[in-house]
Amino acid sequence: MNAVFKKDALNVHGETRRYESAADSGNMMQRTFCPACGTPMFSESAGRPNLIVVRAGTLDDPSIAKPEMIIWTSSAPAWAVFNPDLPRFEKAMPA
Repeated sequence: MNAVFKKDALNVHGETRRYESAADSGNMMQRTFCPACGTPMFSESAGRPNLIVVRAGTLDDPSIAKPEMIIWTSSAPAWAVFNPDLPRFEKAMPA
């Protein structure tokens, strides 16, 4: 589960490393992870420079994240169960 924040609202403490690659959209993505254990922490897209996508489990208080939509349903496994009350998108979240 991911939580999306305005980039300037996030404070990161500790060492991180980045991996850069092209997203399906063609935008460059920077994925940040812990260099000690490899845990994915957050990602940033050149297409949405003011936002940062944080893995909810890395937050000091992961209970602040509440699902508002389901994205990338087209690549979900057959056993995935979706909350029928949430909007769904086959690919990335809408702009």
